[in-house]
Amino acid sequence: MQSKLRWVLTGIAAVAMVGCEKPQAPGMAPGVPEVEVVTLAPQAIDLSTELPGRTVDFRQAEIRPQVSGILQKRLFEEGQMVEAGQVLYQIDPAPYQATLSSAEATLAKAKAVLRNAQLKAKRIKELLATKAVSTQDYDDALAAELQAKAELASAEASLLSAQINLDYTQIKAPISGQIGRSSVTEGALLTANQAQGLATIRQLNPIYVDLTQSSTEMLKLKRQLQQGALTAVPETAVTLKLDDGSVYQHQGKLQFSEVNVDPSTGMVTIRAVFPNEHGELLPGMFVRAEVQLGVEPQGLLIPQKALIRTPKAQASVMLVNGQNQVEARIIEVSRAIGQYWLAESGIQAGDKIIVSGLQKVRPGTPVKVLEHAATQGETASAGE
Repeated sequence: MQSKLRWVLTGIAAVAMVGCEKPQAPGMAPGVPEVEVVTLAPQAIDLSTELPGRTVDFRQAEIRPQVSGILQKRLFEEGQMVEAGQVLYQIDPAPYQATLSSAEATLAKAKAVLRNAQLKAKRIKELLATKAVSTQDYDDALAAELQAKAELASAEASLLSAQINLDYTQIKAPISGQIGRSSVTEGALLTANQAQGLATIRQLNPIYVDLTQSSTEMLKLKRQLQQGALTAVPETAVTLKLDDGSVYQHQGKLQFSEVNVDPSTGMVTIRAVFPNEHGELLPGMFVRAEVQLGVEPQGLLIPQKALIRTPKAQASVMLVNGQNQVEARIIEVSRAIGQYWLAESGIQAGDKIIVSGLQKVRPGTPVKVLEHAATQGETASAGE
């Protein structure tokens, strides 16, 4: 009897507990997983790319003698800054000074001969009027005068040539810049237009940076600009990263790009120019430059952690549709921007992309949606 009473009491307690449970919300099955989503919104995105390159001197001049002779003096210190027109070397001027003096004497003689020929032609012309001389005599006098004028012009040219050669004994800097080591010393015999240079002057402020970019990427960029998918940057700025990882303090400007593609590499050379007041950049340094490409006016950014690769290596995402069900979608992305991917196609503004709880869901699963709160580190940058 007691056993039957215990069973009755147990049944009553179970019924009471069922009656006290809260009813389930209509349409919400027990155990519905929660997921965090990011709602896509279009935004203007500055696009840039990082390209490898090397520094190149802005201008370079190799110093060579233009006349032959013995080097008397070197008038600069190796490594110093020189100005255009500054005398760098002095060749023995004595032979050229003598040639100049001889040319001056020849010019004076030619002037005297011309003066005499002009006076003679004038007298004969007067005598011709009285028939005291023949016409032939007058013609000979005119020819002598013209010959004297030609000899005078030749003497003047010889004098100018002698003066130029004398000036060339002072070898001057053609440009301003930093001069390197000298390959000759005093007493060396120099030859006009010799193959070996005496020294090299490099202008390093400003300085060029030659960058290389894939021709495929360049064509893609041009098409996007033509189609209006990207907005051109009015003045392309370039940021330089040095070989040690530091960022160069000055920004540069894009100058031009080559009109031909290197057939061996398929790359195009792009030249940028940077200020270099303190000489921090030297020719031949390896650098990386961040170049602004344009602005994507309606870009959609997908968090990298939301991207899933299919067995066929296709990019896909899980999103929540209007019925709060999970949906898988194949998309296309173009580049990484910070902790995001820039979407090309497959999604649109307003789509809710799942970023947390992916391991608990599969396509068709009903879910409870929570809006994802971005953390401080999840900010998009313009670098590729």
